[in-house]
Amino acid sequence: MTEIVTIGSATMDVFVECEDANVVSVAAKNKKSEFMSYRYGAKLEISDFASRVGGGGVNTAVNFDNLGLKTSAIFKIGDDIYSEGILNFFEKTNVDVSSKIQDPKDSTGFSIILVSFQGDRTVLAHRGANAHIKKSEINFEAIKNAKLLYVAPLNGDSNKVLDDIVHFAKENNVYVCFNAGSTSIKKGFNYLKGILETAQIVVMNKEEASLATKIEIRQDTKDVKYSNEIIHPDVKEMLRKLKVMDYQVIVITDGGQGAYAYNGKEFFYCPAFDGPVVSTLGAGDAFASTFCASLKRTNADIGRSLMMASVNSAGVVSEFGATQGLLTFDEIDRKLSENPNYKYIIVE
Repeated sequence: MTEIVTIGSATMDVFVECEDANVVSVAAKNKKSEFMSYRYGAKLEISDFASRVGGGGVNTAVNFDNLGLKTSAIFKIGDDIYSEGILNFFEKTNVDVSSKIQDPKDSTGFSIILVSFQGDRTVLAHRGANAHIKKSEINFEAIKNAKLLYVAPLNGDSNKVLDDIVHFAKENNVYVCFNAGSTSIKKGFNYLKGILETAQIVVMNKEEASLATKIEIRQDTKDVKYSNEIIHPDVKEMLRKLKVMDYQVIVITDGGQGAYAYNGKEFFYCPAFDGPVVSTLGAGDAFASTFCASLKRTNADIGRSLMMASVNSAGVVSEFGATQGLLTFDEIDRKLSENPNYKYIIVE
């Protein structure tokens, strides 16, 4: 029996690193933004280059498979050189791709990832077939027969199937892990709440959580030092607002600062697991899917699951490619045993 079905994007990712890239910071009273820049009109040398398969649906399916869970993936591709690369990639895994959707009239998703010297990235994305998933194309029987439906961000017109798939899963007693995307978030909290109500696990990054809840993170002032708090009070408020059902666990990731979770009684903070950073692409997918899988393995130990997710995410950012560096559960447990001082914190 398939344990997990993922639905989301499948892309061919090209990573480009240029030593001439600059990171420019712009600060205002209540926010700070950073931009990657290149000299206008210049012809610059590429210092590193790699081509990898990616996309939220692919990344998470490969991770679940690597963690030893029987996994099926639903994604949409075209019939071109990039689709061939994606399907050839899956031949090296145990992921069931019989529910894939392939349309020769559409193009396969493609992304160019500009990597900075800090390891962070800017993504130029062509959604292609990823944005055109239709309800009639989805294998609902595969979802019905699974234990967990993992919903990666569905963008463009594909977001129109979100209501149908999550409510179908709920009606058939299939657990849902929902990783919200910008398209669904931009529809407003009233719409998003209807999706959140179907999910046992909800994962967003801090920027997405702020956009969804309309809660801005306040900066330190001369009178108030929010940074002295283990969890910023505005992050706590985001977690409370996103938790719309008693049975839910809400997770907000914060990049190199770590991750936060809330179960309705306690707040959890887990620092990022230390390690080299080559590219942050795929870190969120690795974290969210590992957290879901770890909850089952640890008998719903939220703190331990956050730690395991952070370790696996650190493995991914240490290499180019969103599915490179993924660890097995045994490897994650070994890294945790080798780092006994790495702990999560419970905050009242």
